[in-house]
Amino acid sequence: MNEDDLLDREDTGFDRVLAFTVPARHARGRVVRLGPVLETVLSAHDYPKVVKHVLAEALVLTALMGSLLKDEGAQLTFQAQSEGGAVDLLVCDYRGGEIRGYLRHDPDKVGALEDDCSLETIFGTGYLAITFDLAVSNERYQGVVPLEGASLAHACESYFAQSEQVPTLIRIAVRSNGPRCTAAGLLVQHLPDGEEGKERLHAKEDHPDWEHVAILSASVQAAELVDPVLNLEELLWRLFHEEEEVRVERLALLERGCRCSVEHYRAILSSFPEDQRAEMRDEDGTIPVDCAFCSKILRIPA
Repeated sequence: MNEDDLLDREDTGFDRVLAFTVPARHARGRVVRLGPVLETVLSAHDYPKVVKHVLAEALVLTALMGSLLKDEGAQLTFQAQSEGGAVDLLVCDYRGGEIRGYLRHDPDKVGALEDDCSLETIFGTGYLAITFDLAVSNERYQGVVPLEGASLAHACESYFAQSEQVPTLIRIAVRSNGPRCTAAGLLVQHLPDGEEGKERLHAKEDHPDWEHVAILSASVQAAELVDPVLNLEELLWRLFHEEEEVRVERLALLERGCRCSVEHYRAILSSFPEDQRAEMRDEDGTIPVDCAFCSKILRIPA
């Protein structure tokens, strides 16, 4: 069986988030493996290898954290901004099973990078902002942490520790095979007082249940995360088969969800004064808009 066949197999877990809980240990988690959707997002721009790796990791993190949202219409935005590095802007978001992402980089600085780079080397000095927009209550929550550590996953662990006081373990793997790119991740959290309410903020890193779950979760190998032959349920069984109960739920398949449309940009441009819109118009009377997420150029009659 070749890799093309594997990419078409739903049971491989490609482009699906698997939610799980370990009730006796007061733990919940998500595991995701991105394949065709990841390749679609990456194909929008001619990204160098190092940049692809960073954006792939960010998209996995966005899917893992975004899938924690329960409210319909809620959105998670994952944004890194920095100075002095090869990458100065990274933006991804998740809404209702749709993900998208974009990364802006300096080609000269990227060309000087090694394959294995720290956040400081890639981004220089900067910050990571994680924003939750809740459509039902119209509330917004945002946490900001420095871009420090070995990877974006480490920065996200710091976010959960500092902004939500929730012990969190995250593991990410990215595999490139020619034009193919697969990325996967595991997120596990300890919620000893339940998922709802302020009580969960009293979770402790040294709780024996969390220590147990963290040790099991940390044993996952990068090769297991991106192995298309090993489906996500089997991966969780390997990690937690000795537990008395593990509840698993398959969430909806993920899609690339760029929201660019004539109507969307027309509404945005309508907020500009007429004299500014006149300066933007081409000779044919339309305003060209270049969508950074999908590289489409839309001509907006505005």
